[in-house]
Amino acid sequence: MDAFWLLLLLFPVLLWTSSTFVFYFKKVFYVVWMMFLAIIAIPICILKSGGRDIENMRVIRFLVRHVKYFLGLRFKVSGWKHLQTEGPYVIISNHQSSLDVLGMMEILPDRCTMIAKKELVYAGTVGLVSWLGGIVFINRKKTSDAKSVMTDAAKTMLQDQIRLWVFPEGTRNQKGDLLPFKKGAFHLALQAQAPIIPVVFSSYSNFYLRKEKQFKSGTITLKILPKIETKGMTTDDVSALSNKCYEIMRSAFMEISGQDRQANGPSGH
Repeated sequence: MDAFWLLLLLFPVLLWTSSTFVFYFKKVFYVVWMMFLAIIAIPICILKSGGRDIENMRVIRFLVRHVKYFLGLRFKVSGWKHLQTEGPYVIISNHQSSLDVLGMMEILPDRCTMIAKKELVYAGTVGLVSWLGGIVFINRKKTSDAKSVMTDAAKTMLQDQIRLWVFPEGTRNQKGDLLPFKKGAFHLALQAQAPIIPVVFSSYSNFYLRKEKQFKSGTITLKILPKIETKGMTTDDVSALSNKCYEIMRSAFMEISGQDRQANGPSGH
């Protein structure tokens, strides 16, 4: 019992004095709390929709939106009007960490789910609630599988009039720039002949540094950019479309992150 009280006394001291302790505490809290929220969401989703249904994303969005306050985060959003687009579209955004989920839930439009790596489905309660929310899982290691999933996703977009959120960098990146884009999101948009709406998260480096073990309070700027039409485009246009989106998003990222734009482009990393 003495050890328990000692830990209880030490806890606020460590919170005030150790940035490494704060980093791990916030990381662990985030994971545990999201898993707990998933436990709440699972029965609600099943009762509401009877199983896997994109409408369950409304439940998930509602339950997750408060998490930012616990972590000391705020969002500043601009360009809301660009999401007021009827019918299916593809949202693409940069990907820095699992905290991106909080930004996503801040602006997620109705009838929108995401494309995520297959491994997420095995993440306990979070994996199950992701499946219930209609998240499309792809095997990043098998290009043929990923292409097949994208083709099916394009058909589903049109049939069910849904929107899909994709991270075209393909993996998390906190290097102060954007990684070259993979082509899947653009094939998806072209197959569905659906517009692309770029969303850019500002750099997390002023409050979240993984290597330095820092996780302070901070504000994330979210910039929603004007839609880019794909009607009439073919697979021959994929590279040009990808490059165009990359340049627009990279420019916005540098601007809202307060960084100088460097010379290197999508192939210069």
